[in-house]
Amino acid sequence: MSSSEDNSSNSGFLLLIIAISMAAFMSSLDGTIVNIALPTISEAFDISSGTVSWVATSYLLVMAGCVLIFGKISDVIGFKRVFLSGFIIFTTGSFACGFIPEILNSFSSLVGSRVLQAVGGAMITAIAPAMITAFIPMDQKGKAMGIIMTVAALGTAIGPTIGGLLTQYLSWHWIFYINVPVGVVALFLGARVIPSTVKTGKLKGFDKGGAAFIFIGLATLLFAVSEGQALGWTSPVILLSAVLAVFSLGYFVWHELKTAEPLLDIRLFKNRNFIFTNMMMALVFFSFAGINYLLPFYLQYVQGFDTSTAGLILTSLSFAMMVSGIIAGMLINKTGCRVLCIAAGIIISAGYFMTTLLRVDSTMSFVIMCLLVIGFGLGLIITPASNMIMNSVSRKYQGMVSSLTSLERFAPMTIGIAISNLIFVQGILTIASHRGIVQDTPASMKLEVLTAGFDLAFFASFIIGIIVLILAVISRQEIHPDYLSSKNGEDDSTFKI
Repeated sequence: MSSSEDNSSNSGFLLLIIAISMAAFMSSLDGTIVNIALPTISEAFDISSGTVSWVATSYLLVMAGCVLIFGKISDVIGFKRVFLSGFIIFTTGSFACGFIPEILNSFSSLVGSRVLQAVGGAMITAIAPAMITAFIPMDQKGKAMGIIMTVAALGTAIGPTIGGLLTQYLSWHWIFYINVPVGVVALFLGARVIPSTVKTGKLKGFDKGGAAFIFIGLATLLFAVSEGQALGWTSPVILLSAVLAVFSLGYFVWHELKTAEPLLDIRLFKNRNFIFTNMMMALVFFSFAGINYLLPFYLQYVQGFDTSTAGLILTSLSFAMMVSGIIAGMLINKTGCRVLCIAAGIIISAGYFMTTLLRVDSTMSFVIMCLLVIGFGLGLIITPASNMIMNSVSRKYQGMVSSLTSLERFAPMTIGIAISNLIFVQGILTIASHRGIVQDTPASMKLEVLTAGFDLAFFASFIIGIIVLILAVISRQEIHPDYLSSKNGEDDSTFKI
């Protein structure tokens, strides 16, 4: 291959990485930019805080129910069609979220538009890791994944800031409009640089039964977990949702073992290493969710920081994730994925342990150090763990497993938030009752009880961090023969830019 062809190929890889990074950026940004505007939206429509939460909840439930479906579809009809269609739907949904509620003055139209946006988001999120595995050469995959994770961390970090500025100086509608220009650019770029893979499968035999049961099962599970605290864990709605979730997910597993073209091939989990790496990924996000959810409350209620200062302090975690994401991408081909995962497991566990030492009089520098350590560990583990999962299965499962890794991000985070909040609240009630805390108790003693509640929740994350480390130690880095049969690791004769 001539140097000009090499340069053209490298340019094509870079543009492809940019296109996928824009998808990761939009997804991450949308996950944090909306929450900051919920109080404003609540006032605009004169609705309760519980009702307005459906702006976030509806998006999450649809995303959870759809990612596995679109992962399988992409394996059948090709990544490019699903990815570009996802951008069109997501961008259209984003515009609708800002425009339609303003015209109709209807909150339900906002929720409906968020559902449309979530469908597009699921299509994009489901297959982004698979496209890295399929189209980027083996020796560049680590760097590519590191870049994408760094951009995703950037979106998470700046989401609250951008959301606050847009809401304050323009209107809440602009937190959705901002996705439109990004989506249009990504759509045209993706149309140009994403390879047109040749797929022989047809959707005629698509597993509709499996799709229905996984959607119902995941949606009802996440609804029960996320709303259990508010509605009451023994309320009929939550109990019914939990029963429906158990039945649907149980039937889904049985159904997938029987069908010829499963939505998720359960047989993949016969590989013990595949189970370990997927558990490691899920538990990372599960443990981080509790820390990420409770720290803002600690900073404001215990340390006494205002909202903007607390938000600024929390950005140190995302900054550390960006730095370590770049480092992980640079080191992954030299050290291997498993070594990085073990190192990251040690760092994450150390960071979680540091949070159990947070007290009323903890200094800001110590709080920031906790966040930097946790963020550095998270950025260091996500890239190699994702690579270990994606590279361990055959190419025909790329979309399926890619969507699985996406599901292992936000579903465990939702459950993690609920569990951490439950530990926190019940811990406070138990300790307060044991110490005889009443209304007239001095504020200093109440703060100590509040801090003890945080300690319990943070300690739970520390235990999960230790489990993540153990899984990293016992896992092995396996590369499926499909990725060793081609020099570059991409589908044969499909990368045409």
